[in-house]
Amino acid sequence: MKDNNSFDSAVIGGGPAGMMAAGRAAELGAKVVLIEKNEILGKKLLLTGKGRCNFTHKEFNIKKFAEKFGRNGRFLYRALSVFGVKEVIDFFESWGVKGKVEQGDRIFPENGNAQDILNVLVKYLAEGRVTILYNSKVISSKHRNRKIFQVLLRDRHISASKYIICTGGKSYPQTGSTGDGYQWAEQLGHTIIEPVPALNPVKTSEDWVREVQGLSLKNVSLKLFQNGKKCDERFGEMLFTHFGVSGPIVMDMSKNIGTLLKNGPVKLILDLKPALDFKKLDKRIQRDLEKFKGRMFKNSLKELLPLSMIPVIIRLSGIEPSKQVDYITREERNKLIHLFKELELTPTELLGFKWSVVTSGGIALKEINPNTMCSKKIENLYFAGEILDLDGPSGGYNLQECWSTGYLAGESAVKGH
Repeated sequence: MKDNNSFDSAVIGGGPAGMMAAGRAAELGAKVVLIEKNEILGKKLLLTGKGRCNFTHKEFNIKKFAEKFGRNGRFLYRALSVFGVKEVIDFFESWGVKGKVEQGDRIFPENGNAQDILNVLVKYLAEGRVTILYNSKVISSKHRNRKIFQVLLRDRHISASKYIICTGGKSYPQTGSTGDGYQWAEQLGHTIIEPVPALNPVKTSEDWVREVQGLSLKNVSLKLFQNGKKCDERFGEMLFTHFGVSGPIVMDMSKNIGTLLKNGPVKLILDLKPALDFKKLDKRIQRDLEKFKGRMFKNSLKELLPLSMIPVIIRLSGIEPSKQVDYITREERNKLIHLFKELELTPTELLGFKWSVVTSGGIALKEINPNTMCSKKIENLYFAGEILDLDGPSGGYNLQECWSTGYLAGESAVKGH
């Protein structure tokens, strides 16, 4: 009989990957302990998707899904084939939480509540009789002969046959993601690819963004330039804030913005009317101005722009707001077209880890077996989730990575891979 400090598997970190790993290991019959430094599980999970939890993405093709993670994506092939998008949807549905596909093929729980996802995972852990240690910070680990044999907490030590580290990255440090796992991994001989913020809001130097803060734009195009060369382009939804810009297309571009800013200034070019080329947009503007004949210019843009944006565009155009639309020149119209199609924004920095949805960087993938999530340095150590050097775009990709790698790590730890 094992004592109450001795387990088959010890999982460190009670986020999505850790809960999935612990649940799967327990489901396969292991005696599992889940060590969490917060007073609750899934603290960061509850914040995802603005509290609605975009828990996966409707892309069932493994290759296409993995491609979204860039050149590191191939690492996910095995994990996705064992526990992919379909399996995740079925898993939550089997516990009573149906997925609902929303705009952009993002999948949310039907009731739009992250708590529903967390409740399922807590039940999964309870069914497997997982021992959960709350408010428990790992201080250090002991190892010899390429095996960990003990982890030390503040008030006790834990021994296990297998250890799974799922401590996340450095994003949202207020939820406990403070990069602890990197230090342990480094002490155990692992290489850490420098962690940087990904999926991050972006600060811009323009003052006018404050006037439109809270404005969300749909179906717009955003291009990123450095030294006159286009480096990235996205289409979709973005949001103005008091400090700059945010929203899905900005967040997805933020890693590239951060990287390029290290080498010098960058520009963002916003196209408010990507469905219309310059010629068609000119015709549309002429038609609108015709409608408002005899009126002041400032009252003629209601059908072309969101209300809060009108004073900004008028000011940037240099056209006198009280000028009658009948007297707007072709040159002035051209200025207007360029503002609609090429509105410039100047990024100065990313908002940093405090507001970063995920971390880019982490444990070097070449030191982990992608078929098992087992360390190639320490025989009884596994990694899963955000701690790995894997980050995908917004839209449920990163949570799916947590579910897939967590499930595979938990299974491999029990089956002895």
